[in-house]
Amino acid sequence: MSEGKAVVAILGGTGGLGTGLARRWAEAGYQIIIGSRTQEKAEIAAQALRELMQERGVAEVSVAAMDNVAAATAADIAALTVPFAHHADTLRSVKAALQGKILIDVTVPLVPPKVARVQLPEEGSAGQIAQNILGEGVNVVSAFQNVAAVHLQEGQGMDCDVLVCGDNKEARAKVIELVEAAGLRGFHAGSIANAAAVEAMTSLLIFINKQYKCHAGIKLTGLDH
Repeated sequence: MSEGKAVVAILGGTGGLGTGLARRWAEAGYQIIIGSRTQEKAEIAAQALRELMQERGVAEVSVAAMDNVAAATAADIAALTVPFAHHADTLRSVKAALQGKILIDVTVPLVPPKVARVQLPEEGSAGQIAQNILGEGVNVVSAFQNVAAVHLQEGQGMDCDVLVCGDNKEARAKVIELVEAAGLRGFHAGSIANAAAVEAMTSLLIFINKQYKCHAGIKLTGLDH
């Protein structure tokens, strides 16, 4: 295990996106905490990840399981991967535990059944809602909305870019480090207000994926990075 790396909690991390991020970051040597509303559900996901890492020949991984509040308390950086319907309630439950930390908000404001139609909230984006609820004591950074969970679950690299939005540039830079640790390219994309454009793009990608039977992502052109 590499020393000096952040402890990363994935709140609501038992689904495809959360476990995909956990897998990528565990392989990169980060200490991972999988959070859920119940300890039992988190334990099941954590054990499945440990077994997967063993199958892949990754002998030394640090994967713990906790409820969301305990996970947020123990983490240096947290990522939120819950459905939009549980977004606000989860944020309120972990608000105190996240003060002074970075929250990576992966949430997309999808409104079933028309998830291929852009339906942004009055606040502008899920990322903005998160910042409003958590307050200035938490650096909310919006990222990973345009990455298909199936790609994160795959073993090989991904030809996909991640747009990273947040009001604090240093916090965005730390999240970009995690993006690159997950095998993608990350780019500064401005303040949390810009998360509206990134989140809206997810509905467009869902439409494209259905239309062309694929798992499309986004790729920036004209960059030498």
